[in-house]
Amino acid sequence: MTKETFLHDKHVKLGAKMVDFAGWHMPVQYTSIIDEHNTVRQNVGLFDVSHMGEVIVSGNDVLEFLNSVVPQDISKLAYEKAVYCQLPNQEGGLIDDLIIYKIGILEYLIICNASRIDEDVNWLARNSKGYDVRIDNVSHKYSLLAIQGPKADALMRKMGLNTRQDSFTIKPAKISRIKVMASRTGYTGEDGYEILFENKYAEFLWDRILDQGREFGIKPIGLGARDTLRLEAGLHLYGNDLDENTTPIEAGLSWSVPKDKIANYNGKDVIMSQIANGTQKKLVGLKMLDKSIARHEYEVYFKGEKVGTVTSGAPSPVLGANIAMAYVKNDKEICTGATVQVMIREKLHDAVVVKRPFVCKHNKVKI
Repeated sequence: MTKETFLHDKHVKLGAKMVDFAGWHMPVQYTSIIDEHNTVRQNVGLFDVSHMGEVIVSGNDVLEFLNSVVPQDISKLAYEKAVYCQLPNQEGGLIDDLIIYKIGILEYLIICNASRIDEDVNWLARNSKGYDVRIDNVSHKYSLLAIQGPKADALMRKMGLNTRQDSFTIKPAKISRIKVMASRTGYTGEDGYEILFENKYAEFLWDRILDQGREFGIKPIGLGARDTLRLEAGLHLYGNDLDENTTPIEAGLSWSVPKDKIANYNGKDVIMSQIANGTQKKLVGLKMLDKSIARHEYEVYFKGEKVGTVTSGAPSPVLGANIAMAYVKNDKEICTGATVQVMIREKLHDAVVVKRPFVCKHNKVKI
């Protein structure tokens, strides 16, 4: 049975086009993807991301436990700070990618992808043997809204946000007198917040944010623009750009993997070996040189040889071009500026390898 968020009826009433996504009935667009995309880049947009998973891990051994299941060094994570993480299997492939927040002395909040909640919780439980920890899947208790764009902070201040915080922090706060957990994070490449709160306040806060945001040009934003926004920002989508057969090093995430972490974790030997010796494949950005769109699983060629596969592709409203990410053979000739071809409907179309992100990000805020 397809699940619905507590805001499902609001989306329908607004005339959203609804689709099934990761087991949920979600809005893909309200007006048009380009209009919604530009709203977030220029003003502020409101996303219902309540389909995402929330897991609280706590207990006397919680630090040691988390350090045993993720490559990142959780011992360095300060109170009310967040870190981007991966959850690798024993071969270094990714079960999921996560954000972990430290919300107490012995308590952490994990935000995971909607399609991977059960797999993540099961993996954590399987790996918790011998640790004094508690793993609570609280996804059904909370709703999550994302307020994203250059005017997001001004809107939240207008609504009474009573915290001052840097990017990748989380704090208890109040929005229109409702208690929330406000994290300065997002999935768009823009500044903004993700606010977590009890389900019973979902409809009130949704309506209130849209009402208070009128002067800032706010609009509700669907999954379509969420995808084009994250692609322009070079952010990975699990199931497309990440999976259980891809390591963080192959995915270009070596910046997030500490080289000096002492604690052992699943897949560490493989991951460290790839850092030292390189990988067979790598993730690159592509910009199409014509009007064709490179879609997921399209083949990539270089000098007549198939060298890889497209993982994500879409039009870029900011660039006015079609962009994509692809895994290709780790060949030094397939580098920034190189021309490759993408097979689209049995015809090869030229694309140039470009750096990621495709557009400048504006999500780093320091108070």
